[in-house]
Amino acid sequence: MQIITKSVEETVKIGKMLGMNVTKGTTVCLTGDLGTGKTHFSKGFADGLGIKGTITSPTFTLINEYYDGRLPLFHFDVYRVHDEESVLDLGFEEYIYGNGVCLIEWADLIEGILPEEFIHVNIEKTYKEDERVITIKSVGGEIEWLKEMRN
Repeated sequence: MQIITKSVEETVKIGKMLGMNVTKGTTVCLTGDLGTGKTHFSKGFADGLGIKGTITSPTFTLINEYYDGRLPLFHFDVYRVHDEESVLDLGFEEYIYGNGVCLIEWADLIEGILPEEFIHVNIEKTYKEDERVITIKSVGGEIEWLKEMRN
């Protein structure tokens, strides 16, 4: 599924739609260059889960945990990670296979430890300043509710 957004608000809205539909155990992997809107998408995603707190990118802490939504959200930002082992040391597998939802910014940097099934969201800039191309696809298996979102 490919969506073109023309503003930050539209990018947030797409994140919110995804967040409203995810189920327990879902991992969402975000990729895209710096400044493409991954954190804006993440804020919408958290809003879709019903999380009311301030959502920030955990660039220096690597993970932020939010428990006030319909499902716990574990928000990773692995931009500054130098190896997959340091992510595993955070208890990564417990988060991925736990009772919440994982959202991983810069997921392409830890491809070797991602679960077999996840939702990949890639955000790209276009030549227009606020326009983005958001590509959403299921990796490793078909996710029924994601299929329904396409229709």
